[in-house]
Amino acid sequence: MVEVKKKLEQEIGEKVLKDLEKGENPYLDIPIRSLSNVEYDEKTGTLRLKEEKSGKRFLFHTGHAKKFMQTMLVSAFCKELIDQDLHTSLRDLYYALKTTLPNSAENTFNEQSESDPIIVDLEVALKILREQLHLSADVRGRVVGNVTIRDKGDLINWAKLGSGGWAVPSNVEDIEFRKVNADFILIVEKNAAFERLNEDKFWQKHNCIILTTQGQAARGARRLIQRLATEFEKLKVYVFTDADSFGWYIYSVIKYGSISLAYVSERLGTPKAKFLGLTISDIEKFGLQNYTIKAEEVDIKRAQEMLNYEWIKKSPAWQKELELMIKKKIKAELEALSGRGLKFMTEEYLPQKLKEEKNLLD
Repeated sequence: MVEVKKKLEQEIGEKVLKDLEKGENPYLDIPIRSLSNVEYDEKTGTLRLKEEKSGKRFLFHTGHAKKFMQTMLVSAFCKELIDQDLHTSLRDLYYALKTTLPNSAENTFNEQSESDPIIVDLEVALKILREQLHLSADVRGRVVGNVTIRDKGDLINWAKLGSGGWAVPSNVEDIEFRKVNADFILIVEKNAAFERLNEDKFWQKHNCIILTTQGQAARGARRLIQRLATEFEKLKVYVFTDADSFGWYIYSVIKYGSISLAYVSERLGTPKAKFLGLTISDIEKFGLQNYTIKAEEVDIKRAQEMLNYEWIKKSPAWQKELELMIKKKIKAELEALSGRGLKFMTEEYLPQKLKEEKNLLD
């Protein structure tokens, strides 16, 4: 935390003071976060921000002044958190900093939608994670497997937490892996699929770790996956999602990183991940024709957007699946596998896909 505190002091506080002392208009340099400023790095297999595109935020500028002030408030608040070794949520930060400026009707923040982007600005500008600023992101995700960790002094065995599994926290930086006995990690989009796999003891029969993201993976879950995959190189990583553009994008984010968080893809992306989930091709192969759903316009639009992504263009197999979905206008949920029997997923579908590993989408 000393390094993060130093970044706040030197790259934010001291920089502004030096500009003022020199009689210059203080500014903060904030890299632009948009698809136009994101590129696929073939060397690392992840997304990253381009270096050349950034925006200056000036103090003495009618269009920038409020955001400049908000950035300084959030920076000072985070420094206080680090100084006091306290952690808080994004919602708490918003309320702690929300006030009316003296002799005016102007608020520092009107809505949390104003404070959240400022936190991301700091992450990008300082090249750190919000967890390092002592700010907690969404807590979402559960995991089970033959793994023992130490978390804040407690020894926790993921294999002995009943049907619920271990809840993945927002910050997993300080977790120590004491024992990891598994051949692969199976990342599951749906909670219902996780429940089935856990009840059927799939993780015991196939010596794996099962983690449900419960939708798009939260940062804590993505960082946990990336740490496991990096620190235990022989551990394979598979992603199990619905056969639709949103499920496939969940896989893309886990593997390559996300557009909005491209600046930390090296800490949140897992390039060696492979897709074990449902595809449009699987519908006929596994006799799921009676269990498909009509793809909505939003699904089709998302698929068309994905076809334009640089990292998707490099994969003929993914182009084929997206184009099939657009053409047939259908999708399938993981729950569709239950149409073939409640144990079809654990006893037939997944075992067969694992045997055909070399044919998995990458």
